[in-house]
Amino acid sequence: MSENDPIQGVTQRVALVTGGSGGIGSAVVERLAADGYAIGVHYSGNEVRANETVRMVTERGGHAIAVGGDIADDAAMSMAFSAVEEAFGHLDVVVNTAGIMILSTVAELELSDLDRMMRTNIRGTFVVSQLAARRLAPGGAIVNFSTSQTRLQHPMYAAYAASKAAVESLTLVLARELRGKDVTVNAIAPGPTATKLFLNGKDEQLIERLASLSPLERLGTPEDIAEVVTFLAGPARWINGQVIFPNGAIA
Repeated sequence: MSENDPIQGVTQRVALVTGGSGGIGSAVVERLAADGYAIGVHYSGNEVRANETVRMVTERGGHAIAVGGDIADDAAMSMAFSAVEEAFGHLDVVVNTAGIMILSTVAELELSDLDRMMRTNIRGTFVVSQLAARRLAPGGAIVNFSTSQTRLQHPMYAAYAASKAAVESLTLVLARELRGKDVTVNAIAPGPTATKLFLNGKDEQLIERLASLSPLERLGTPEDIAEVVTFLAGPARWINGQVIFPNGAIA
């Protein structure tokens, strides 16, 4: 068997997780792998971290490969989709965790930063959703990522929230467009989640204040978010065209 041949005996569901080397992305990979999925772990810049995530899956007896590509580059992402299909024979689920967040007031935001965020968060989600709409097997699922900031209206988040509001609109429309395909399309809009990226630059006082926003009095964890992903990816076949807010009731 060549390295490009489908892995023999792999008949379980197959998922591609964009941003799969990140904090939430790697938790999603770990949870889906534990549920028996074969995984394509997508990365944009951190190939080393993606390979570490793949190794974590394979050492536990699972199947995974790393696939690279600029999330907003349709040719690169088409190759990533093809690599997963060639490795595992088909593709059932796409979880699109990849995104960037640049915080600033509207008055002070550099327009080049706005363009970067819109390219990754909007165009990137559109590219991945378009490929998934064309290529997922019946019974499949697309899970995009928004943010609870689309409802919270916190200062500094205007541009980021605007980009994620576009993701929500895309998701809701695509769910209706895929009538007859037996593919669900939903978005997850997490609240404050304790990833390294989120905690970076925040002092203990700010972290405690953010944790206190929820009546559960804690931040979310990547595992909390992954739990919702695996539900939407598999058993939740009657949940379609929805935005789910795993945020501990902070809104």
